[in-house]
Amino acid sequence: MNWRLKIRHVTGYKYAGAVSASYNEARLTPLTLPWQTTLFSQVEVTPGAATYRYHDYWATQVTAFDLHRPHQQLRVVSSSLVEVSPPPAPSVSLDWAQLGAEPVLDTYAEFLAERPLTAVDAGLVDLAWSAIPSRSPRESAEALSDWVRTEVAYVPGSTGVQTSAQDAWDLRKGVCQDIAHLTVGLLRARGIPARYVSGYLHPKVEAEVGETVAGQSHAWVEWWCGEWVGFDPTNGVPVGPRHVVVARGRDYDDVPPLRGVYHGAPSKHLGVTVEITRLA
Repeated sequence: MNWRLKIRHVTGYKYAGAVSASYNEARLTPLTLPWQTTLFSQVEVTPGAATYRYHDYWATQVTAFDLHRPHQQLRVVSSSLVEVSPPPAPSVSLDWAQLGAEPVLDTYAEFLAERPLTAVDAGLVDLAWSAIPSRSPRESAEALSDWVRTEVAYVPGSTGVQTSAQDAWDLRKGVCQDIAHLTVGLLRARGIPARYVSGYLHPKVEAEVGETVAGQSHAWVEWWCGEWVGFDPTNGVPVGPRHVVVARGRDYDDVPPLRGVYHGAPSKHLGVTVEITRLA
């Protein structure tokens, strides 16, 4: 069943004094994919600024804007209308020998490389992969994701955006970003290409049409065993019509919703508000 979702995402910064100039990038526009169509999207900036859009190296749509007049607050509001259907079931599943072939290693090198946010100790890699049955790469990837979910508690506010996968493991708690980073790192360590996905999740499985709820920015993973497959390790479910893809990359550093540089007084994040309405 398709879901049509209206999403409103508000974020920004408040400064301790006047800022004379800022240069910003927002990754807040949902992608159009074979199973996901962005029917409308708009990014509004206060104070008003001219914006331009481009797709970055990872195929994420970026809204860029500069401000060259004094301001004490930056507010960014993204509004989107997206129709999402269940992604198609995977039809290709490589075995371990095929996955380790040179063409695969070369093509997906960036999604196999260790990164500071996804790096994990060798002992943890051995522990994780010895804890699940020996299966095909695709089945093992899902089993590994379920194992991470049982071992790391989801605790909002327990970590920050620069918490690494290993740090989250040591704490045995984290948020969706940490659980995704840890899953990605463990998959890559076993030779399964994996990427980090940022987007939105409607929190209600049986959402009422027309009801506006407090949604959330969310993170999950995609792995490649012949084709890309999405899985939400925080909730232990395959990606479905409640998930809206905004950005993909190697880790969070490739996909932050709002990033920029500025000249002026120290800043404080305004926080994030996400509202999601199911329209159909």
